[in-house]
Amino acid sequence: MSTYSIGIDVGGTNTDIGLVRDDGVCVAKRNLPTNKYYDADIYVSDIYDQIKLLMLENKVDAIDGIGIAAPVGNYYTGCIENASNLNFKGIVNLKELFKGHIDVPVVVSNDANAAAYGELIYGGARGMKHFIMFTLGTGVGSGVVVDGKLVLGKTGGAGELGHAILIPEGRQCGCGNKGCLETYTSATGIRRTALEMMAHTPTYSGALSKIAPEELTSKMVGDAAKYGDSLAIEVFEKTGYLLGVAMANAVTFSGPEAIFLMGGPVKAGDVLLNPLRRSFEDHLCFIFKGSVDIRVSELPDNDAAILGAAALTKA
Repeated sequence: MSTYSIGIDVGGTNTDIGLVRDDGVCVAKRNLPTNKYYDADIYVSDIYDQIKLLMLENKVDAIDGIGIAAPVGNYYTGCIENASNLNFKGIVNLKELFKGHIDVPVVVSNDANAAAYGELIYGGARGMKHFIMFTLGTGVGSGVVVDGKLVLGKTGGAGELGHAILIPEGRQCGCGNKGCLETYTSATGIRRTALEMMAHTPTYSGALSKIAPEELTSKMVGDAAKYGDSLAIEVFEKTGYLLGVAMANAVTFSGPEAIFLMGGPVKAGDVLLNPLRRSFEDHLCFIFKGSVDIRVSELPDNDAAILGAAALTKA
């Protein structure tokens, strides 16, 4: 008989709530506009109402637990800690708030750790004990799994490879440091690289030059690269090179079987993956040569965040 859990993906704009079967199928979803909430108690109460509806509509009497992927989510404390993109500020104990409504295990973590655990439980990392997940989006997140367990460290924030400094005194990062990986290989970073290259190439007259700078997106750069635009290809060559260096560095401390990639920029496909793989092999320490696969996440795009959150209940 199937069992079920709830996966909740807390975003700055929307919150997605899914009922997930134990075989990794998200059988039903609902969502709420996160940005309308300024009171965490009301927010959690409304999410719980959606959970009850999901269970009622799908004739599910009980759930095994609730997993929550949230900005600055702390696995140890069950709290969101000073998230900059949420209207309810300070330290919010989601675990305790949900426990006030339902007596099931509640697990909270950040979105990248949830993605890693989702890959472990429901995706391409099933059966693996050692791997790293990189999530490329507005920022760059990462989750590190060693011996089948997430690496969390003393504070619960270990494995934030997106904020490892790749280029000292480089681009300003939202974390306060300069030159973080995130500033170059996120969707935001890719867009910035394209704008910089166009500014320094006054003779460029390709597809991207027809787009207003404020409207340019990393997806547009990826699409242009797929169609052979020389500047867009160069953008992804640089992005892949830098990400390959960062991934080679990451291998030296955890010795993974594989590195998984997910997120919007990954959809550019080979225009990113080919230079990434070349750079990775060029910079990988010789003792790890031939031991690490680079793979794209096998979680379904539309449900990846919910499945990752739900997988936390298996941690």
